[in-house]
Amino acid sequence: MGRVAELAGVTVRTVHHYDEIGLVRPSARTAAGYRAYSAGDVERLREVLAYRRLIWDALGDAQTVLNVGAGTGSYEPSDRDVTAVEPSAVMRGQRPASSAPCVAAAAESLPFEDQSFDVAMAVSTVHHWGDPIAGLREMRRVARRVVVLTFDTDEPRWQDRFWLTRDYLPEFAAVLAEFPSLAGMADAIGARGEPVPIPWDCADGLFEAYWRRPGAYLEDHVRRAMSVWTRVGPEAEQRAVRSLSDDLDSGRWAERNSDLADLHAADLGLRLLIA
Repeated sequence: MGRVAELAGVTVRTVHHYDEIGLVRPSARTAAGYRAYSAGDVERLREVLAYRRLIWDALGDAQTVLNVGAGTGSYEPSDRDVTAVEPSAVMRGQRPASSAPCVAAAAESLPFEDQSFDVAMAVSTVHHWGDPIAGLREMRRVARRVVVLTFDTDEPRWQDRFWLTRDYLPEFAAVLAEFPSLAGMADAIGARGEPVPIPWDCADGLFEAYWRRPGAYLEDHVRRAMSVWTRVGPEAEQRAVRSLSDDLDSGRWAERNSDLADLHAADLGLRLLIA
């Protein structure tokens, strides 16, 4: 436990707290029943903490926070008065008992009065909404400020930023075909956008996390944590995996992407909107 705290840059007491709220879970138990954290557990904790810090800094001095499309609540601040909104019963059921109260509702129709919260936040969820612009406007209605982590599709041939969508999964473009432009989302809430680079050792499970570790995309459990693969369908997924595997074996992937070897972080389209 002490070593985990040292690697994550927190106190032992904080690691206990993060375990209790479900932010980090041990991969195994020792013979004596103690928690055993793997290197992957620690990396995920550090990465989630990094994104949490980015988002929490954007929240500023807000005391009342609405988390829209909250999921299991990994990014919710523990030192604020938080209310969560999550339409999925499955996701609501996975929230730790100690997490913030969660309302069953959709972003497009938030059951709150105007200006009920200091800030409304949404983390990597807007692309799941039926009407993203309507949801963002609802967030603006019920809160004095808005913070959103989302994706930029404004740049021409934006899908070419990432080798996986460029060379192996062109169907990804169709997944976001109806997604509003970043400029449109920013205009809807009067926001400014800031780039969020992805570190090479990112362990947060998002689609682009393994941009410098291509072999990870051959692992079924890695892909199952990414909604993109379900959206493109099994035929596209299997073809992409086969092609990537062949190119890794032949060395073609390494030759084609040699410019990534020395990069510590990459801008693959993540953006933080702050209004």
